[in-house]
Amino acid sequence: MATEATAGPQGTKRDFLFLATGAGLAVGTAAVAWPFVASMAPDAATIAAGAPLDVDLSPIQDGQIVNVFWRGKLIFVRKLTEKEVTDMKAVPLSDMIDPASFESRVKKGHDQWLVSYGNCTHLGCVPIGHSGSYEGWSCPCHGSQFDAVGRVRRGPAPTNLPIPPYAFETDTKIKIGEEGGKAAA
Repeated sequence: MATEATAGPQGTKRDFLFLATGAGLAVGTAAVAWPFVASMAPDAATIAAGAPLDVDLSPIQDGQIVNVFWRGKLIFVRKLTEKEVTDMKAVPLSDMIDPASFESRVKKGHDQWLVSYGNCTHLGCVPIGHSGSYEGWSCPCHGSQFDAVGRVRRGPAPTNLPIPPYAFETDTKIKIGEEGGKAAA
């Protein structure tokens, strides 16, 4: 029986040493692996260089223009009023410098949302929202005017405000930099 009594406490010490060694090994492995795992996340420079940007549309009111930046470029996100949607659909293509239909400027099913780059296509100035003769933007530098969906209506700007790649994730959230589930190049 003496052998059995001595084996009990030594077995317990051995179990403790195995558990302590295993725990130390697990903590050590995690401490070594953590920097490698963390290095796989994109850094701030990568995000600024073009990682997709999520925009919450829920706080934006009718007629409001919100400015965001993606890839270092200004992006206008505008919620059109019902009147603006109706008026913009009725504009004849013959009245435009760079003809584009209303439907080509917005996503199907989301007629009230315009997402466009925010620099004039003439010399890159930033147009002022809710100004000019066409319910859109006017460039203070050289006088170009854009309508509410970013179509150039008066020059010298030669083309419409470009549309960045974006997709609706929900009715109140867009992802700029991805279109159709694919990241922009």
